[in-house]
Amino acid sequence: MKSISIFGTSSDAGKSTLGFAITYLLHHRGISVAPFKAQNVSNNSQVTDDGGEIAIPQYFAAEAIGLKTTSYMNPILLKSGGKSKAHLIINGKSLCNKDVWEYYRDIDTLKPIVKEAFLKLKEEYDCIVAEGAGSPVELNLMDKDLSNIFIADEFDTKIILVADIQRGGVFASIYGVYKLLPKKLRDNIIGVIVNKFQGDMTLFDEGRVIIEKKFGIKVLGVVPFKPFNLGFEDSESIMNYIQDTSRAKIKVGVIKLPHISNFTDFEPLIADKEVELVFISNASDIATCQVVVLPGSKRVVDDLLWLRERGFEKILSSKKQKIVAICGGYEMMFERILDPDAVESEFKEVFGFGRIKGEVVFAKEKIVKKGCYYLFGSMIDGYEIHNGVAKKRVVKKKNLYATFVHGIFENDEFRYRLFYKIDKTYEGYDFKEYKEKAIKEFAGHIDEYVDMDFIQKALTIQTIQRHSNC
Repeated sequence: MKSISIFGTSSDAGKSTLGFAITYLLHHRGISVAPFKAQNVSNNSQVTDDGGEIAIPQYFAAEAIGLKTTSYMNPILLKSGGKSKAHLIINGKSLCNKDVWEYYRDIDTLKPIVKEAFLKLKEEYDCIVAEGAGSPVELNLMDKDLSNIFIADEFDTKIILVADIQRGGVFASIYGVYKLLPKKLRDNIIGVIVNKFQGDMTLFDEGRVIIEKKFGIKVLGVVPFKPFNLGFEDSESIMNYIQDTSRAKIKVGVIKLPHISNFTDFEPLIADKEVELVFISNASDIATCQVVVLPGSKRVVDDLLWLRERGFEKILSSKKQKIVAICGGYEMMFERILDPDAVESEFKEVFGFGRIKGEVVFAKEKIVKKGCYYLFGSMIDGYEIHNGVAKKRVVKKKNLYATFVHGIFENDEFRYRLFYKIDKTYEGYDFKEYKEKAIKEFAGHIDEYVDMDFIQKALTIQTIQRHSNC
């Protein structure tokens, strides 16, 4: 069986959510399938079952269908490295900070790593759903494009284009990408999905005809916009969340750090009908929030200095404000942050906000693990990704809940205890139940509007042979 590449005709076209949905639907059609992305650029990552670190979309897609997560699903991950550098993670293991120019200069050395990861997955699964990155036709970078061009060419994948109609210029983007692709890849395109449609669907009937008759590309579906507040890949996507606040009782403010990471921590708050979640960039905005969250950060010292410049220090040092500090945010709460080996910053010592006595020391070897933790009086399933080392992984003081561990808001008991102390009418909800329902409903939405029968048939060897004989 052939594998699939999901190409966007632009960035943020919906490749991740459609890739997840197609993986989910193929799985439930009885096909052995796994998610994959050769190279991801994101500060949002998760810990795999084999102890590595991969970006959220592939982890989320695998988890949704009960697969064991592995670093092979995202062999190359790039995170913020400061200035013109990127932090390089290969096969789940942290390597180094690398100059972006140097990274692209040495891109050919990464191709065997990507190829091996794909082949490892193909040994176990019949079909790989390979998410692309950005646009596949950046002409000056096509020879360096691991996620789109290299995978599609090397493994002769069938290709689905995804176009975001909300951006405007949908016909030009579809036709332009199609015509600029190499002929081999054009021949492997099985169709296009027009995504995020809003309004009267019949208004696009003629558009479908134009794409199929004039462009010669099958329209696999026109998908109406449907909010899906799970599996956020980057800070831009989480800013597009949609929340019903009509029943909100408590306002939670998440400080939007310049290098914010692991923002999937807040998905349970977005889904909570009794909570209004806002992202804040100014200290004055905290006045209306009952809870402030100081989130994870890929550049802890840089973000700490940014907080000082923005006037947050007085509030974050106060015992009066209820604060939840996670990972990088936790590290900022100590008296001192030490980085003797310049692991993350050029500063060897920086003063923190001083709510926690002692110091955090950045070690060269990153801590990457997950498990069940006893935190704040509850057993919580969570994970850790950090270089900072401290004597404790959790601190509970007056109005301060601080920990290295991500995923704490997914625990219903912890959320209930936290918010009930603020509002005695808070009832809480079952996040796991919500998540399962939301995944099923969104996949069903895609199934309703996308021709999955055609996609499945296009993946079979028999169909490919018949096509090649035409």
